[in-house]
Amino acid sequence: MEIILKQDVAHVGYKDEIVKVKDGYANNYLIPQGLAIMATPSAKKMLAEDLKQKAFKEQKIRTEAEAIAAKISGFSGLKLATKAGENGKIYGSVNTIQLSEAIKSQFDMDVDRKKITIKGEAIKELGSYKAMVSVYKDIKAEFDFEVVAE
Repeated sequence: MEIILKQDVAHVGYKDEIVKVKDGYANNYLIPQGLAIMATPSAKKMLAEDLKQKAFKEQKIRTEAEAIAAKISGFSGLKLATKAGENGKIYGSVNTIQLSEAIKSQFDMDVDRKKITIKGEAIKELGSYKAMVSVYKDIKAEFDFEVVAE
């Protein structure tokens, strides 16, 4: 029996995929649990239309994400001021919260701290470093920043 999956099902397939399964598995488990619907001609047409609309929305989001990534990659002169000792060691370490706030204050752009990854080990000294922002799925933007003393 052909069915259209409404969610990912282990060892069967992924959401919005048309798969063939045994009649009993479909009628007794997948359909009653709301995991799938029968693949009738009208359901296939609706699925095709939904996939077409999702592809259009995905393309629009991807285009916007690429523009944001280009803007982030263009960050130059991002400075993060922190308290430091005379030998260049900073008190504590620099984290993504501070980096997110610095981006907002200097470039007027909101970047979620959870999407920022600082490359290398923890930052405990003054100097130049690299970070990466995961903008959308596989679109990432890398930028340089400098940690300076207050």
